[in-house]
Amino acid sequence: MRRAKRALPPVAVVLVLVLGVPLAGCGGASGSRGDEVSAGKESGTTMDMQEAAEQSDAMLDAVLEGIDPDVRWAHGPTTTRACGVTRRRTVMTIVSPERRQTFLDRAETFWRKNGYRIKAVNKDETFPAVYAVTRSGFGVSVSFRGKGQAFLEADSPCVQESQVAAPTAEPNGPAYEDVYPLPRPNVRSDFWSGGGD
Repeated sequence: MRRAKRALPPVAVVLVLVLGVPLAGCGGASGSRGDEVSAGKESGTTMDMQEAAEQSDAMLDAVLEGIDPDVRWAHGPTTTRACGVTRRRTVMTIVSPERRQTFLDRAETFWRKNGYRIKAVNKDETFPAVYAVTRSGFGVSVSFRGKGQAFLEADSPCVQESQVAAPTAEPNGPAYEDVYPLPRPNVRSDFWSGGGD
């Protein structure tokens, strides 16, 4: 008896063909690497975890540079999973409740201008967040969590397994090496720590 092929739903076709969004995470249960990305490398070779971490760092550097006035930040922990890597930055500048939406808006505007697709926006008053995705499948986010601290994350799509070195970018404040969890925000800013307009 022949099995009928299942067609992708129209929304899945749009995600793949128009937006370039991958539909799979880290391969099947067999552990295949069929979903690895080449991320536009000239040689056509697939990206490994170290290269994905470096690309994630560049994305986080760029969005932090796009937020004006600048904020103080420190590296958060790097984590790896079966076939991906996550880099984190923790904002050490105090962002007042009145300024949190402005902070998120500036990150979102930067991502939109640079061709990222905004995947979701959480307008929660206490824990707002913005989530975006690149054409090559990297997910990035800015979210506010406990005590109003802002966190930035970049998640790679499925890539080849490799060792991952610590980030090389120097934080623009204390490095807090080997300190976990990081302190709560402790740097005041005339703009970010103040009230609304």
